[in-house]
Amino acid sequence: MKIWTSEHTFNHPWETVAQAAWRKYPNPMNPAVIGTDVVDRKVVDGVLHTHRLVSSKWGFPRWAQSIVGSTSVCYASERSEVDPNTRHMILKTRNLTFCRYIAVDETVSYAPHPQDPDKTLLKQEAVVTVKGVPLNNYVEDLLTNKISLNAGKGRQAIEWVIDKIDAEVKEIANSAVKSTDELFSHTKKSFDDMTTSARKSMDDISSAAKKSLDDLQNLANVQSRTKTNLPKI
Repeated sequence: MKIWTSEHTFNHPWETVAQAAWRKYPNPMNPAVIGTDVVDRKVVDGVLHTHRLVSSKWGFPRWAQSIVGSTSVCYASERSEVDPNTRHMILKTRNLTFCRYIAVDETVSYAPHPQDPDKTLLKQEAVVTVKGVPLNNYVEDLLTNKISLNAGKGRQAIEWVIDKIDAEVKEIANSAVKSTDELFSHTKKSFDDMTTSARKSMDDISSAAKKSLDDLQNLANVQSRTKTNLPKI
C-alpha cells in the first residue's frame, strides 16, 4: 500500500475555486479524463451531494497491461459534498475498473486558507493498493507517480477554468455596457426625434395661428373699407 499526500494554495477565494472544480473537465492539461456523468444529485440540509461517474484513460504500459489487463476506457466513482455555509468542498473517488487487483482511493478537499480567507487551501490524499498480481510494489509506485503528475495538471486546470470564468464575466460586463450604451443612444435619438417633431408641430401651429390672425385682420380691413364706401341714404 502506498499513501500520497499534497497541499496547494490557490490565490482565489473558495467560491471561485469550488466553481472551477466543477468545470475542470474536460481541459487541455489533462486530456486523459474524457467525461463525467452525474449519477445522482440532491441537497440535504443545505449540503449538495453529488455522485458522478468519471471516464478516463489510464495509459498503462504494455507490461502492466499484461498483468492487470487492458481496456480503452477506465471508470471511477466520485462522491462529493459541497457545503456553502462552512465553505467546504470534498470529493472522494474510487476506481471501478481493475478493482479486483487495484484500489485507488483519492480524497480531495477545498477550504478557505486558515491564514487568509481570501485564498483556498487544496488538500489531496491517495491510497493505492495493488494485490493478487506480480510486482505489486512496482505497480503501486507507478500509480502513485501518475497520481502526482495528474494532480499537478489538475491544479493547472483549475487556474485555466478560473481564467475562463474571468473572461466570461468580462464579456458579460462588456456586453451589458454595450447594451446600455446602445439603449442610451436609441433613447437619446428617440428623444431628439420627439423634440424635433414637437418643435416642428409648435412651429406649424404658430404659423397656422399667425396665418389665421392675418386672415382675420385682412377680413376686418375689407369690411371696414366696404362700410366706408357704402352710399348714404
